[in-house]
Amino acid sequence: MRSSGDLTLRTATAADARAIQDLLERSGLPTSDLSTARPEFLVAESAGQIAGIGALERFGDAALLRSVAVEPRRRGSGVGRVIVAELERRARAAGIDALVLLTLTARNFFARLGYRAKPREQVPPSVLESAEFRSLCPASAVCMAKDLAPDQQFGSAAPRAQGLDS
Repeated sequence: MRSSGDLTLRTATAADARAIQDLLERSGLPTSDLSTARPEFLVAESAGQIAGIGALERFGDAALLRSVAVEPRRRGSGVGRVIVAELERRARAAGIDALVLLTLTARNFFARLGYRAKPREQVPPSVLESAEFRSLCPASAVCMAKDLAPDQQFGSAAPRAQGLDS
């Protein structure tokens, strides 16, 4: 468990399944593949109540960042940002090099966190085989990605510190 402000972040348990499904449904996000895709959910709690959720669905060295949802009364308070940061931390720790997502409504949110639009044909084939890409998300959903490699961001070299290379 990790804490951030009034939030406690933890891995979801089987006891959270109903609340996760309810929040996803109220947020208009897919739920029909949860039992087969088995995404790894993170729960953000405040005062014993779920404030938000998010998940990773792993595909080798890439993962689908999915099902990020925040309780309506907590939206705009930074809960989503904290969830995404923790999922990115967990992905890096697991050796995942890139995160990919599909969104209909949160493009600007993810862009502020460093995700960039990416043509679907540039997504790793294993991710393209996910139910989200194959059938759950419409073609109008924007595909976005973020490179998690420690010394790169979107394929460009990290900036050098001035004066250290002479």
